[in-house]
Amino acid sequence: MSKSLVQEQFGANAANYVTSGVHAKGKSLQRLVDLVQPKLDWQALDIATGGGHTAFAFAPHVARVIASDITKEMLDQVEGQVGERGLANVSTKIADAEDLPFEDGAFDLVTSRIAPHHFPDIPRFVAEVARVLKRGGTFALVDNAAPDEMTNPGLNAGDLARAAETYNRFEKIRDPSHNRAWTATEWIACVKAAGFDVAHTEFLPKKMSFRTWINNMSVPEDKVPGLLQMLENAEPAFRAYAQPQTEDDGDTSFMIAELLLIARKTD
Repeated sequence: MSKSLVQEQFGANAANYVTSGVHAKGKSLQRLVDLVQPKLDWQALDIATGGGHTAFAFAPHVARVIASDITKEMLDQVEGQVGERGLANVSTKIADAEDLPFEDGAFDLVTSRIAPHHFPDIPRFVAEVARVLKRGGTFALVDNAAPDEMTNPGLNAGDLARAAETYNRFEKIRDPSHNRAWTATEWIACVKAAGFDVAHTEFLPKKMSFRTWINNMSVPEDKVPGLLQMLENAEPAFRAYAQPQTEDDGDTSFMIAELLLIARKTD
């Protein structure tokens, strides 16, 4: 997947992600701060900051936060919010998650929330996180997790693999810049291989409004019926993961499992 496609998709919809409730007020945001227990002398980096929500959440608790993103339009939105909120310790930097423009061991904390499913090379991203973290530093990750035995225990492995493929296809039709949501099992193995100790994992169920979900990415009208049918006609394993239902206002809702992972750099 071309990174220019990410820039195109999010550049055109940057303002939507500043106001998106899932991103601005999701359960994982405060939970992340509570679990990390940041310190006032820490240097922090938020990768693929989007609307800046994670950077803003940590700003009162650390010395400095750099909000980085590959998309200039997103950072323009963040800079506007920094001024409005009076956050003197937040700065922005255009940065590729897989080729970070920072020195080795520069940060005590690196975060990335609801973004890595856009990255073409997750192992390289995790290696870059390890490189820029100080020894003993904290990596705090939140991302949509594809279904597997950890999100849906007891289901057949083959059915879960097909459900994971369906979920990623569902996301990619809506947003062509979506690369692949990893399973929690994949994330844990990758983080450990990069020299981290995994200190904590948990899942946070995230209820999505189908209407808001498509509007955030300005989905063309001709794609909407097919996406809705993917929920309505979901095979059992994908249905067990997504739990689609019709709301009182006629909108369709569905669930996504957010993986929250906290790891410490050991090497």
